[in-house]
Amino acid sequence: MPPRRRSALLARLVVDEPGRPQVILGELRRVILDGAAPPCTVIPLREVAELFGVSHIPVREALKTLIGEGLVTHQPHGGYAVAQLTPNELREMYIVRETLETASLAAAARNATAADRAQLLELNSVLEQAIRDDDPVAYHRRSRDFHVALTKPSRMFRLLHMLESAWNVTEPVQSMVHIGRADRVRLHTDHALMLDAFMARDVDRLLLAAERHHSRLETVITTLPTDTGLLAPEDISVAQ
Repeated sequence: MPPRRRSALLARLVVDEPGRPQVILGELRRVILDGAAPPCTVIPLREVAELFGVSHIPVREALKTLIGEGLVTHQPHGGYAVAQLTPNELREMYIVRETLETASLAAAARNATAADRAQLLELNSVLEQAIRDDDPVAYHRRSRDFHVALTKPSRMFRLLHMLESAWNVTEPVQSMVHIGRADRVRLHTDHALMLDAFMARDVDRLLLAAERHHSRLETVITTLPTDTGLLAPEDISVAQ
Protein backbone atom coordinates (compact mmCIF):
# COMPACT_ATOMS: atom_id res chain seq x y z
CA MET A 1 0.00 0.00 0.00
CA PRO A 2 1.38 3.47 -0.86
CA PRO A 3 2.24 5.82 2.00
CA ARG A 4 -0.68 7.71 3.46
CA ARG A 5 -1.02 11.28 2.27
CA ARG A 6 -0.85 14.14 4.74
CA SER A 7 -4.29 15.52 5.33
CA ALA A 8 -5.53 17.79 2.57
CA LEU A 9 -8.91 17.54 4.22
CA LEU A 10 -8.74 19.97 7.14
CA ALA A 11 -8.39 23.12 5.06
CA ARG A 12 -11.44 22.16 2.99
CA LEU A 13 -13.82 21.63 5.89
CA VAL A 14 -16.31 24.44 6.39
CA VAL A 15 -17.29 25.15 9.99
CA ASP A 16 -20.09 27.72 9.88
CA GLU A 17 -22.37 26.32 12.59
CA PRO A 18 -21.96 24.38 15.83
CA GLY A 19 -20.42 20.94 15.50
CA ARG A 20 -23.55 18.83 15.51
CA PRO A 21 -22.91 15.20 14.46
CA GLN A 22 -24.82 15.55 11.18
CA VAL A 23 -22.88 18.71 10.30
CA ILE A 24 -19.57 16.93 10.88
CA LEU A 25 -20.70 13.92 8.85
CA GLY A 26 -21.97 16.09 6.01
CA GLU A 27 -18.78 18.13 5.79
CA LEU A 28 -16.46 15.11 5.84
CA ARG A 29 -18.56 13.41 3.17
CA ARG A 30 -18.69 16.55 1.02
CA VAL A 31 -14.91 17.02 1.01
CA ILE A 32 -14.26 13.36 0.18
CA LEU A 33 -16.81 13.29 -2.65
CA ASP A 34 -15.51 16.58 -4.00
CA GLY A 35 -12.16 14.94 -4.68
CA ALA A 36 -10.29 17.36 -2.42
CA ALA A 37 -9.04 14.46 -0.30
CA PRO A 38 -7.78 11.65 -2.57
CA PRO A 39 -7.54 7.99 -1.49
CA CYS A 40 -5.16 7.37 1.42
CA THR A 41 -5.52 10.95 2.74
CA VAL A 42 -5.26 10.85 6.52
CA ILE A 43 -8.29 12.03 8.50
CA PRO A 44 -6.80 13.24 11.81
CA LEU A 45 -9.37 12.61 14.50
CA ARG A 46 -8.02 15.10 17.03
CA GLU A 47 -7.63 17.97 14.56
CA VAL A 48 -11.12 17.46 13.11
CA ALA A 49 -12.61 17.46 16.62
CA GLU A 50 -10.74 20.65 17.50
CA LEU A 51 -11.86 22.32 14.29
CA PHE A 52 -15.53 21.66 15.07
CA GLY A 53 -15.11 22.35 18.78
CA VAL A 54 -16.31 18.92 19.88
CA SER A 55 -14.99 15.85 21.65
CA HIS A 56 -13.67 12.88 19.68
CA ILE A 57 -16.95 11.01 20.08
CA PRO A 58 -19.10 12.74 17.41
CA VAL A 59 -16.18 12.68 14.97
CA ARG A 60 -15.73 8.94 15.52
CA GLU A 61 -19.45 8.41 14.96
CA ALA A 62 -19.29 10.35 11.68
CA LEU A 63 -16.27 8.34 10.57
CA LYS A 64 -18.01 5.10 11.51
CA THR A 65 -20.89 6.07 9.20
CA LEU A 66 -18.45 6.87 6.38
CA ILE A 67 -16.74 3.52 6.88
CA GLY A 68 -20.13 1.88 6.39
CA GLU A 69 -20.55 3.89 3.17
CA GLY A 70 -17.20 2.67 1.85
CA LEU A 71 -15.62 6.14 1.89
CA VAL A 72 -13.28 5.77 4.88
CA THR A 73 -11.07 2.99 6.23
CA HIS A 74 -9.70 2.45 9.71
CA GLN A 75 -6.66 0.47 10.73
CA PRO A 76 -5.96 -0.39 14.37
CA HIS A 77 -3.19 1.92 15.60
CA GLY A 78 -3.16 3.44 12.12
CA GLY A 79 -6.03 5.87 12.29
CA TYR A 80 -8.56 6.86 9.64
CA ALA A 81 -8.01 7.57 5.96
CA VAL A 82 -9.99 8.09 2.77
CA ALA A 83 -10.72 4.63 1.34
CA GLN A 84 -8.67 3.28 -1.53
CA LEU A 85 -10.03 0.73 -4.03
CA THR A 86 -8.06 -1.85 -5.95
CA PRO A 87 -8.51 -1.83 -9.76
CA ASN A 88 -10.76 -4.89 -9.48
CA GLU A 89 -12.88 -3.26 -6.80
CA LEU A 90 -13.24 -0.15 -8.96
CA ARG A 91 -14.37 -2.24 -11.93
CA GLU A 92 -16.83 -4.06 -9.69
CA MET A 93 -18.38 -0.80 -8.52
CA TYR A 94 -18.72 0.39 -12.11
CA ILE A 95 -20.61 -2.82 -12.89
CA VAL A 96 -22.91 -2.13 -9.93
CA ARG A 97 -23.47 1.40 -11.20
CA GLU A 98 -24.24 0.13 -14.70
CA THR A 99 -26.71 -2.48 -13.44
CA LEU A 100 -28.64 -0.02 -11.29
CA GLU A 101 -28.65 2.76 -13.86
CA THR A 102 -29.84 0.43 -16.63
CA ALA A 103 -32.68 -0.81 -14.44
CA SER A 104 -33.98 2.75 -14.07
CA LEU A 105 -33.65 4.08 -17.62
CA ALA A 106 -36.84 2.72 -19.20
CA ALA A 107 -39.04 4.18 -16.47
CA ALA A 108 -37.04 7.43 -16.50
CA ALA A 109 -37.50 7.94 -20.24
CA ARG A 110 -41.23 7.24 -20.02
CA ASN A 111 -41.87 9.36 -16.91
CA ALA A 112 -39.68 12.36 -17.76
CA THR A 113 -41.39 15.73 -17.68
CA ALA A 114 -40.56 18.74 -19.83
CA ALA A 115 -38.55 20.11 -16.90
CA ASP A 116 -36.55 16.85 -16.66
CA ARG A 117 -35.71 16.97 -20.35
CA ALA A 118 -34.77 20.64 -20.16
CA GLN A 119 -32.38 19.90 -17.30
CA LEU A 120 -30.69 17.16 -19.33
CA LEU A 121 -30.23 19.49 -22.28
CA GLU A 122 -28.68 22.11 -20.02
CA LEU A 123 -26.30 19.61 -18.40
CA ASN A 124 -25.27 18.29 -21.80
CA SER A 125 -24.39 21.86 -22.82
CA VAL A 126 -22.29 22.25 -19.67
CA LEU A 127 -20.46 19.01 -20.49
CA GLU A 128 -19.80 20.22 -24.02
CA GLN A 129 -18.29 23.39 -22.59
CA ALA A 130 -16.06 21.35 -20.27
CA ILE A 131 -14.85 19.39 -23.30
CA ARG A 132 -14.12 22.60 -25.22
CA ASP A 133 -12.30 24.06 -22.20
CA ASP A 134 -10.43 20.78 -21.64
CA ASP A 135 -11.51 21.01 -17.99
CA PRO A 136 -11.40 17.46 -16.62
CA VAL A 137 -12.54 18.44 -13.12
CA ALA A 138 -15.67 20.16 -14.42
CA TYR A 139 -16.31 17.28 -16.80
CA HIS A 140 -16.05 14.75 -13.97
CA ARG A 141 -18.49 16.61 -11.74
CA ARG A 142 -21.04 17.43 -14.42
CA SER A 143 -20.90 13.92 -15.88
CA ARG A 144 -22.29 12.59 -12.64
CA ASP A 145 -24.99 15.27 -12.69
CA PHE A 146 -25.91 14.18 -16.23
CA HIS A 147 -26.30 10.54 -15.19
CA VAL A 148 -28.33 11.53 -12.13
CA ALA A 149 -30.64 13.58 -14.34
CA LEU A 150 -31.04 10.60 -16.68
CA THR A 151 -32.17 8.28 -13.89
CA LYS A 152 -34.02 10.56 -11.47
CA PRO A 153 -37.28 10.69 -13.50
CA SER A 154 -37.69 6.94 -12.92
CA ARG A 155 -38.96 7.83 -9.41
CA MET A 156 -37.48 4.47 -8.28
CA PHE A 157 -36.27 6.02 -5.05
CA ARG A 158 -34.77 2.97 -3.33
CA LEU A 159 -32.88 2.03 -6.47
CA LEU A 160 -31.67 5.61 -6.91
CA HIS A 161 -30.43 5.65 -3.32
CA MET A 162 -28.41 2.49 -3.98
CA LEU A 163 -27.05 4.00 -7.19
CA GLU A 164 -25.97 7.14 -5.34
CA SER A 165 -24.18 5.02 -2.73
CA ALA A 166 -22.37 2.99 -5.40
CA TRP A 167 -21.34 6.15 -7.22
CA ASN A 168 -20.03 7.69 -3.99
CA VAL A 169 -17.69 4.75 -3.42
CA THR A 170 -15.93 5.45 -6.73
CA GLU A 171 -15.85 9.23 -6.32
CA PRO A 172 -12.52 9.66 -4.46
CA VAL A 173 -10.74 8.14 -7.49
CA GLN A 174 -12.01 11.00 -9.72
CA SER A 175 -11.85 8.74 -12.76
CA MET A 176 -12.79 11.31 -15.41
CA VAL A 177 -10.05 13.64 -14.17
CA HIS A 178 -7.32 11.06 -14.72
CA ILE A 179 -8.24 9.62 -18.12
CA GLY A 180 -7.13 11.21 -21.39
CA ARG A 181 -8.99 13.96 -23.21
CA ALA A 182 -9.71 11.67 -26.18
CA ASP A 183 -11.50 9.23 -23.87
CA ARG A 184 -13.58 12.03 -22.38
CA VAL A 185 -14.58 13.11 -25.89
CA ARG A 186 -15.62 9.57 -26.80
CA LEU A 187 -17.62 9.20 -23.58
CA HIS A 188 -19.34 12.49 -24.27
CA THR A 189 -20.30 11.26 -27.73
CA ASP A 190 -22.05 8.40 -25.94
CA HIS A 191 -23.84 10.93 -23.75
CA ALA A 192 -25.16 12.68 -26.85
CA LEU A 193 -26.57 9.40 -28.20
CA MET A 194 -28.18 8.60 -24.86
CA LEU A 195 -29.65 12.10 -24.67
CA ASP A 196 -31.09 11.88 -28.18
CA ALA A 197 -32.79 8.55 -27.40
CA PHE A 198 -34.05 9.83 -24.05
CA MET A 199 -35.59 12.92 -25.62
CA ALA A 200 -37.35 10.72 -28.18
CA ARG A 201 -38.53 8.34 -25.42
CA ASP A 202 -36.98 5.55 -27.49
CA VAL A 203 -36.25 3.06 -24.71
CA ASP A 204 -34.64 0.40 -26.91
CA ARG A 205 -32.22 2.90 -28.45
CA LEU A 206 -31.51 4.42 -25.03
CA LEU A 207 -30.64 1.06 -23.50
CA LEU A 208 -28.38 0.18 -26.44
CA ALA A 209 -26.57 3.53 -26.18
CA ALA A 210 -26.21 3.09 -22.41
CA GLU A 211 -24.80 -0.41 -22.87
CA ARG A 212 -22.17 0.89 -25.27
CA HIS A 213 -21.34 3.75 -22.93
CA HIS A 214 -20.85 1.50 -19.92
CA SER A 215 -18.75 -0.91 -21.98
CA ARG A 216 -16.52 1.98 -22.96
CA LEU A 217 -16.35 3.15 -19.34
CA GLU A 218 -15.22 -0.27 -18.17
CA THR A 219 -12.48 -0.21 -20.78
CA VAL A 220 -11.41 3.34 -20.00
CA ILE A 221 -10.99 2.83 -16.28
CA THR A 222 -8.49 0.06 -16.96
CA THR A 223 -6.20 2.82 -18.29
CA LEU A 224 -6.14 4.72 -15.00
CA PRO A 225 -2.57 5.20 -13.78
CA THR A 226 -1.61 2.75 -11.07
CA ASP A 227 1.43 4.66 -9.83
CA THR A 228 -0.42 7.65 -8.38
CA GLY A 229 -1.73 5.99 -5.22
CA LEU A 230 -5.33 6.38 -6.43
CA LEU A 231 -5.72 2.62 -6.58
CA ALA A 232 -4.36 -0.06 -4.27
CA PRO A 233 -2.41 -3.12 -5.44
CA GLU A 234 -4.65 -6.12 -6.04
CA ASP A 235 -2.84 -8.18 -3.41
CA ILE A 236 -3.56 -5.64 -0.67
CA SER A 237 -6.87 -5.80 1.15
CA VAL A 238 -7.80 -2.47 2.70
CA ALA A 239 -9.04 -2.78 6.27
CA GLN A 240 -12.52 -1.44 6.97
